[in-house]
Amino acid sequence: MTPHDFIRKWQAAQLTERSACQQHFLDLCELLGQPKPAEVDPRGLWYTFEKGVQTVEGGKGWADVWMQGKFGWEYKGKHKDLKIAYQQLLKYRESLENPPLLVVCDLDRFEIHTNFTGTVKKVHAFDLDGLADPRNVLLLRNVFTNPETLRPGKTQHAITEEVAGRFARLADALGHRGIAPQQAAHFLMQLMFCMFAQGIDLLPHELFTRTLAGGKSNPILLSKLLAGLFRSMATGEPFGADAILRFNGGLFADTNVIDLLPAEIDEIHEAALCDWSSVEPTIFGTLFERSLDPTKRSQIGAHYTSRADIETILKPVLLAPLQREWDETKQRAEKAWGKVQSEASKGKKRRTDSPARRQFNKLLEDFMDRLRHVTVLDPACGSGNFLYVAIHLLLDLEKEVLNYAGEHDLPIIPLVRPTQLFGQEINPYAQQLAQVVLWIGYLQWKFFNGYQAPLDPVLDPFENIRHADAILDLSDPAHPAEPDWPDAEFIVGNPPFLGTKKLRTELGDDYVEKLFKVYGERIPNFSDLCCYWFEKARSAIEQGHTKRVGLIATQGIRGGLNRRVLERIKETGDIFLAWSDRDWILDGANVHISIVGFDAGREKDRWLDGNSVSSVNANLTATADVTQAKRLLKNRAVGFIADVKAGKFDIASEEALLLLQEPNPHGRPNSDVLRPWIMGWMLLGGRAEYGSLISGPRCRWNKRACMKNRLRSSKRESSLSATR
Repeated sequence: MTPHDFIRKWQAAQLTERSACQQHFLDLCELLGQPKPAEVDPRGLWYTFEKGVQTVEGGKGWADVWMQGKFGWEYKGKHKDLKIAYQQLLKYRESLENPPLLVVCDLDRFEIHTNFTGTVKKVHAFDLDGLADPRNVLLLRNVFTNPETLRPGKTQHAITEEVAGRFARLADALGHRGIAPQQAAHFLMQLMFCMFAQGIDLLPHELFTRTLAGGKSNPILLSKLLAGLFRSMATGEPFGADAILRFNGGLFADTNVIDLLPAEIDEIHEAALCDWSSVEPTIFGTLFERSLDPTKRSQIGAHYTSRADIETILKPVLLAPLQREWDETKQRAEKAWGKVQSEASKGKKRRTDSPARRQFNKLLEDFMDRLRHVTVLDPACGSGNFLYVAIHLLLDLEKEVLNYAGEHDLPIIPLVRPTQLFGQEINPYAQQLAQVVLWIGYLQWKFFNGYQAPLDPVLDPFENIRHADAILDLSDPAHPAEPDWPDAEFIVGNPPFLGTKKLRTELGDDYVEKLFKVYGERIPNFSDLCCYWFEKARSAIEQGHTKRVGLIATQGIRGGLNRRVLERIKETGDIFLAWSDRDWILDGANVHISIVGFDAGREKDRWLDGNSVSSVNANLTATADVTQAKRLLKNRAVGFIADVKAGKFDIASEEALLLLQEPNPHGRPNSDVLRPWIMGWMLLGGRAEYGSLISGPRCRWNKRACMKNRLRSSKRESSLSATR
């Protein structure tokens, strides 16, 4: 069969989907020179028509055609809505082993949707006439033979960085025009959500892009159009001839649109043309936060914390206990299901009415209700990355439950929502952004897993992300207090890293003194700032408000004053998870951190640096607990703390050697005031190593005293240059 034969035959066909789809596919196999299902797989194990599947909602279905590792294929009748066919495939794809390509066809049009992990979703579309083009014939042949050729070259990370870069430039432009940062941030988030809503079909096809194009030459008109669109999204009223869903949620309650300049409109229009359905919210949130906050602007090009890193904390702290509960529930459900089948086989009672069936249903319904009431708090949430990953883990587990229920003919409604998440953030940019990131992440998960997004309203009112200082309440400056945290079953996050020596410099004397006063002896003065989050989380567990905590800290939390907070954790509970030394991305820099997971002592398993251990000590070791060692009276006055260098007065060895050789007017040598800066490990290496270090490139010399000496000499000897 030639392409023209195929086109002529199927343009004339008026058959229904049921009557035509298999013959259409068989003709396509002949056209492309590909084997037909029954020819190569008579048992239908890897290539077949009518592949039985389980949908994500728990129902059963049939994929029209399936080839293992290549594609899932769904037909519709002529001129039917292919979006519905694609949504069906999204519901089937896990039962189809997640093929790299999802193809939909209405006998006249073809759409090939890529489904490669970690890449931008791309659609190759053409109609029957398009088969006259050899490129489209080759495209279809590759669907059968080499799907990898259709893998998009652009990754999710690349497209996210592109759109974040455009928003960064737009934020800069608005800032230079004197637009208030808070106003600019809110407006940019409204634009961002419109682009995303268009990308996953929550707005009519290309409505936002068309609105921008219509106002490109008339900025005043565009402002009116955007205000009208925001108003319609808030109320659900039509926008011109287009029906609009009611979004609500507070995001579009404010229709104070910023008048844009032509160059700014161009930037927004180019951003809107990107594939927003593929934007990765965790990356975008971080980049967008940096673009909005002038103090973080230098980090825009820096790396971000990956989802895999965040899961290092969330999986053992949040997911592991819930997964255990589900496994136990499923074991009890399997026993009940065995009784259901036994009763049915004996004809005692109908499967839907038996006590065993009711027990089975209740077990699953109760666990779904359990998931609905899980609460998670990030008390330093930034742009919401930890909470975004948390909602995805909860949704993934809920999906597992729904699939199991569907396999046993029990329809259950999904219940997990972003409203189960709570956050606190002192940065107003990040606080607003976190709310939008969470909703985008939730709706995106629904879209790509074939679930229907909530439609009335699309967004619930959501004020769970507080704009507040998490460790010090200064609403009454004269009476500073410890702020209350929202009750949450799980506390996770990445508290700010600020070392002892920088507390007063960064936070100010007044703030630090109030902090010391509020926490008193619970946290030794001049502990690292992150210790305050650990203490508050420990207290929440002790008071019964929280069950499990997973937080990141500086490595310094293992020793000195900082360790006191971990000792208190072990006094009232226990540490069940720790990474003593792990690479991490912080503010765009690769640093080393410690991770600590703790509870009231109920967790039986203990893990340190990825290994199972019997216990984790307060210094994040699992060997002899040296934190319990006592001072030896005989060693009093034997050991001492050496002087601590407080300034950058180091010079290279070469310069030091020259100074040692040069004379001074008063005749005294520079060796009186110029000393090598020697670390303990250097001394432990022995005399030979010590000697080589003094003259080697790794030696540091302190020149502060030397310079003072030379300046004193210059005053006495006016002939000596003071700058020498």
